[in-house]
Amino acid sequence: MSNTPTDTDIAAGAGTAENPLLATTGLPAFDAVKPEHVAPALEAAIARHEAVVQAVIKGGDRGFDAVCRAMEQAEAELSDLWATVSHLHSVADTPELRTAHAAALERLIAYSSSVAQNPDLYAAYAAVDPSALGPTERRLVDLSLRNFKLGGVALPPAERERFAALQVELGRLQTAYSSAVLDATEAWVEHITDEALLAGVPEADKAMLASLAAARNLDGWAVTLHQPSVRAILTYADNRDLRARVYRAYGTRASDQGLKPETLDNSERMGAILALRREAATLLGFMDPVDLSLATKMARSGAEVVDFLRDLARRARQPALADKAQLEAFARDTLGIDALEPWDNGYVAEKLRQALHSIDDQKIKAYFPLPRVLDGLLALLRDVFGITLTEEEGIRVWHKDVRYYTLSRDGVPFAGLYMDLFARTGKKGGAWMAVCRARLKRQDGTQLPVAYLNCNFAPPAGGKPSLLSHGDVLTLLHEMGHCLHHVLSEVDYPSISGVTGFEWDAVELPSQLLENFAWDRQVLRSMSGHVDTGEPLPDALFDAMLGAQRFQAALALLRQVEFALFDLQMHLDAGITDAAGIQVLLERVRAEVAVLTPPEWHRFAHAFTHIFAGGYAAGYYSYLWAERLSLDGFGKFLEGDRAAAGEAFRAQVLAVGSSRPALDSYIAFRGREPENDALLKRYGLAA
Repeated sequence: MSNTPTDTDIAAGAGTAENPLLATTGLPAFDAVKPEHVAPALEAAIARHEAVVQAVIKGGDRGFDAVCRAMEQAEAELSDLWATVSHLHSVADTPELRTAHAAALERLIAYSSSVAQNPDLYAAYAAVDPSALGPTERRLVDLSLRNFKLGGVALPPAERERFAALQVELGRLQTAYSSAVLDATEAWVEHITDEALLAGVPEADKAMLASLAAARNLDGWAVTLHQPSVRAILTYADNRDLRARVYRAYGTRASDQGLKPETLDNSERMGAILALRREAATLLGFMDPVDLSLATKMARSGAEVVDFLRDLARRARQPALADKAQLEAFARDTLGIDALEPWDNGYVAEKLRQALHSIDDQKIKAYFPLPRVLDGLLALLRDVFGITLTEEEGIRVWHKDVRYYTLSRDGVPFAGLYMDLFARTGKKGGAWMAVCRARLKRQDGTQLPVAYLNCNFAPPAGGKPSLLSHGDVLTLLHEMGHCLHHVLSEVDYPSISGVTGFEWDAVELPSQLLENFAWDRQVLRSMSGHVDTGEPLPDALFDAMLGAQRFQAALALLRQVEFALFDLQMHLDAGITDAAGIQVLLERVRAEVAVLTPPEWHRFAHAFTHIFAGGYAAGYYSYLWAERLSLDGFGKFLEGDRAAAGEAFRAQVLAVGSSRPALDSYIAFRGREPENDALLKRYGLAA
């Protein structure tokens, strides 16, 4: 495609009438995809891919185009199909789609493992002459050869077969883990008919809870375990018993302590996932899953990462203890809570924050109706990166709330973007970016990149637009940063374009860098407009928010260090084989670094999808690692012309993807290696 895909492209796609997943051009026909389409479409796509593999192997040409470019296009077609299926599983799940997705994922992993372990295909890549290539093409070949080795291609036949089986079983278990968390989230609801139980909860949040009840054909209000609902209760509800019930239900999801443990308990899955990861790492010749994980990251060793985390914990401990003491004193002296419990922390912290900084989240939210925030976001992208977003009508989507935009620079379309921003049943929690289409040069032109931006904001309610907290604004900017990383790539090979192949501990750099604009007075004012008056965020309120930026920052930092150390040590310690051992380790990590700890029945690990079902296994530290990069990098935007800094970031980091090492790209952008000063300053810690 020489232009951004449109709906008319889909109608011309091969096989569309029979199976919408088989279209090889244009945007996906989401509204036409049914669970029964998944298996036959995947089989057809695998057959097409295998035909290319065999043509590459049996052909005598070992030039870059005949081997690498041919495989890049074949991989892109298979990835495009699976991206559609995977996306629908995440945003419009049904029991039928889940069953089809699980079976297809097992088949895809088995096939992908066989390709990764194909010695003849590996030999074809190895035979490509690097001296005849440019730096981007050499990088592609180098990373492809590395990935072949990480896929088990160099293993003896029996071990190669076992490695492939491990990947299939891991995929099955990780999907089952994620599904259990989603099912457990959906299974719990508290129906409230007495409004007095919701004393303290802001009207906007009560309207959201009322809409949740109405969606279930209930009167009154419904509290669920989706984030907007949980946050509303734990932050604002005066009723301590209600807070305790919601906290317990949320903290025991998918565990032996939660609902339906006979089917939803992730305990056995967790132990099995760890065992399979360790076996896979050992088969490949690595000491442990951490050693394997770091083979594709910036950090050079697990010890380097552990030292980085423990240094942060050491610096943050005394400030965090002071934060805790302040919470306890305020709870006791002002709120009459003598013994601070975990379900009190968010509530007391919000009251204390209001008392110290005159910050009222509901007052702030009134200044951030979603339409105004989106207008400000589009202005930021235009002013800093020269990007224009134009909403398109008539695009086939999976839900009526979804919006699609064409992205242009200097009047030339270069990408597309789907936005799906509201929480609903059948959609997984959290916020994330995903790839819909990768940039790819075809014979008939260039396929332009398309991204998904997904959030779980509270939907419009009570005749008012969705109102965002400042944290929601940060989330939106974060995910947009990931999207920019994908869509601004100028690399025509999907395997090293945008976020794909980028070192995982640096992949949060663009997202976290963009977050920093939410602390810029001018930008935040442009993203604001009071829901009733249209007035932009007043300077006095922004100053109060800025003053509260470091409020309990040390506690928040220790929480992230806790997660990251737990993840690393769990994957380092071969003695941890089951859920009981995982829980003991988590408690040991908390004893080392945490100052706020949950009760013994809490089961955080059972719903830690980032680690057990996502891409952050043995790599959760990447958030803090990349935050250091992002804060240091944002300094360039503060030092001079922002448009010039934006162009440098686009050209030196976003445009080149993983066509060179992330550290090289960072140095090209910043003019030096990253430093820690900005990170320490953000958290109010001494350098």
